[in-house]
Amino acid sequence: MKIVVIGMGQCGGRIADEFAKLNNRARSQRGIEIVTGAFAVNTDAADLSGLTAISRDYQHRILIGGRKTGGHGVGKVNELGAEVAKEDADKVIDAIRTTKRFYETDAFLLIGSAGGGTGSGSLPVITQHVKQRYSDKPVYSAVVLPFEHEEQTEERTIYNAATCLKSTYSVADAVFLIDNQRYIRKDSSMANNLSKINALIAEPFYSILCAGEEKKPKYIGSKLLDAGDIMQTIVGWTVIGYGSSQVPLMRFPGDRSNDFRRKGTETQKGIQAMDAAISELSLNCKPEDSRRALYLVSAPPREMSVDLIKDLGDYLRNLAPYATIRNGDYPRQRGMLDVSVILSELSDVEKIRNYYTKSTKMIPQMKRREEETQDKLREIDDTSRDIPSLL
Repeated sequence: MKIVVIGMGQCGGRIADEFAKLNNRARSQRGIEIVTGAFAVNTDAADLSGLTAISRDYQHRILIGGRKTGGHGVGKVNELGAEVAKEDADKVIDAIRTTKRFYETDAFLLIGSAGGGTGSGSLPVITQHVKQRYSDKPVYSAVVLPFEHEEQTEERTIYNAATCLKSTYSVADAVFLIDNQRYIRKDSSMANNLSKINALIAEPFYSILCAGEEKKPKYIGSKLLDAGDIMQTIVGWTVIGYGSSQVPLMRFPGDRSNDFRRKGTETQKGIQAMDAAISELSLNCKPEDSRRALYLVSAPPREMSVDLIKDLGDYLRNLAPYATIRNGDYPRQRGMLDVSVILSELSDVEKIRNYYTKSTKMIPQMKRREEETQDKLREIDDTSRDIPSLL
């Protein structure tokens, strides 16, 4: 599957940068393209300068709202982020047109942070414009949810997240939910944490995107998972996960392929990788709430069997009993067995409900505080009415 990736704001731009790196990796290691175009859109020029893999020209690093923000961001005010995105949406559409191999694109993936200003405000707006211009291609959004400490200390973060999620869900074909808190490593520095988190967010997409683009027959799976399967799976609220386990590079002495111990180990390694993928889903959710699911097994050809695929399918069926499940195999890895999982069309997401509930209670309080502030300012003005002005 080939995608165009558009990152909105600082967070979205840096994750889009990771997708550009994934494409470089796929091109150098596998000779295939999975990202036909990678773009970063921001109101802050400094953030755009910090990227490394996305092309440095103005058509790939797109500065919007320069007249209103002076290139210094919107200060967490997502209404302003949405406003400048509406005014400069044509910049993004024009940039997409410059993609050399755009005609090969299967879908769009737009990425932004729910808690910020530029990403939160511009993500639904640009998603809507891309959807209107390219109605024949699915448009997916990946919404990165804020850290717990941001929710606890910044009231505006919860409001931004709720408005971003509601608006994006109404226009995107599917919304990938990504919880920053799931990836944090408490013993690492802030810079290392954010860099690692961005890489971990992009990594689960790698094999899923590569599988359908393989050209060499020996790497094409017996049950190919291609763009059609992915498009039929991804709908509404969606989460993605990835897990792996090591497998021996060589068989047991004497190549005893039917050895009962090897058979047991094969299944055990597969279940271990599936467990890791489920436990590392991009958002904590109940798998039984999903109505569509997909899993891809990537391993050395001799490590995959019909029984392994069946066992993993049965395992996922137990976790998601109401889901339509699609699967595929990808004989590519060396010494590793990887399982990528997507759970989609989630009927209930507790974290999203909490954002909506908290924001609904918060809005009247915010309005009341604003009115109180204005009243106090008017009192000061009234008190100073009889004082002469020097202007």
